Amino acid sequence: MTPNGVHEVHLNLNVRGLPLSATLEINERSNRLIKEGRRVCKLGLGQSPFPVPQPVVEELRANAHQKDYLPVRGLPALREAVVDYYERTQGLTYRPEHILVGPGSKELMFILQLVYYGDLVIPTPSWVSYAPQAHIVGRHVQWVPTWADNKWLLTPDELDRLCRKDPSRPRIVILNYPNNPTGYSYTDEQLQQIAEIARKYHVILLSDEIYGELQYDGGHCSIARYYPEGTIISSGLSKWCGAGGWRLGTFVFPAELDWLAESMASVASETFTATSAPIQYAAVRAFAGGMRIERYLWQSRRILQALGQHIHQRLTGFGIELAQPDGGFYLFPDFAPLKDRLQARDIYNSRDLCHRILEDTGVAMLPGVAFGRPEEELTLRLAFVDFDGARALAAAEQIEAGKELDEIFLRRNCPKVLTAFDLLEEWISD
Repeated sequence: MTPNGVHEVHLNLNVRGLPLSATLEINERSNRLIKEGRRVCKLGLGQSPFPVPQPVVEELRANAHQKDYLPVRGLPALREAVVDYYERTQGLTYRPEHILVGPGSKELMFILQLVYYGDLVIPTPSWVSYAPQAHIVGRHVQWVPTWADNKWLLTPDELDRLCRKDPSRPRIVILNYPNNPTGYSYTDEQLQQIAEIARKYHVILLSDEIYGELQYDGGHCSIARYYPEGTIISSGLSKWCGAGGWRLGTFVFPAELDWLAESMASVASETFTATSAPIQYAAVRAFAGGMRIERYLWQSRRILQALGQHIHQRLTGFGIELAQPDGGFYLFPDFAPLKDRLQARDIYNSRDLCHRILEDTGVAMLPGVAFGRPEEELTLRLAFVDFDGARALAAAEQIEAGKELDEIFLRRNCPKVLTAFDLLEEWISD
């Protein structure tokens, strides 16, 4: 200690200057503005707007008394339910010992990077926490460029170009789809081509499929179908089950990567020990599916697709070019067509753009630079989730299945999201 009794700063160099996660920071900032009396449309944090399905809530209530430490890898019944889920939805065969349950997929991703000695390959734009986690544990990040005219998707040619520079270098490649921050997904053919390159270079794929059940056509396909021996599937309850605060994630390993699963389980035993017991018992019901949960998912996709299409139309009306989203609840527009008008307001990058929009309109979004894009780019990520999901689900149930959810429905049930784009339109045309 110093003579005046104040402790000296002794921080790991890897965490010095590390900021709060951009998504959590914008949420806390938005809440502060609301407490100050400001009107804020929260399009920053990507939290599911929908409630946890009632059958899953009932299961949690029934198991609130569960208090014992569970096995490090997870409750056996839950691991069996996850195995059944992937066989039912993807036609993939695993065993319970191939499953690792953790307190959120985010924690499992961190431990994976801790135990695996190799580079992390990330297509840009990407979710805000992939690269900071690598930085914390001292892993080298290799960014792979993508382009808006290809829906910001990783191409097999770009992956091949990166790998052939050093073919024997150990790598984990992250594939996230439907994607955060773009809302786009891969076709089966694209997945097959990427799988061929991954197999060629013995790359490990971390397939982050936590938004898979929110692909609008209900046809999400795991790349593990085409590269089973080298793919780890990451998922959890936060996005498709509306249970972000429950903190439960799952990793599914092929038998060929048992050595990696075992090492992760060892680290888990010395860190989080086990995931919350009541949450694991409730998660068994979530992964078991059934008519009520399928109905919940179908209506969730229906609402999100209608919102995504409406917002896409509004953005293109502003002169911004982008494809319609395939799933999830994000869009990643590039305001470059408005560059001259923005520079006239002293806005030169995505940080300036986000700050000015929030200050002038109360619409909170995140800058593209937080997702690995160049500083000078005018990209933003918007999460169209600021609405009462329970109310929207109940209202959608009253509209026949073959009928689209129109703007009247959206204004009635998702008013803050549509108001955000009314404010943006006014701001842009000012």
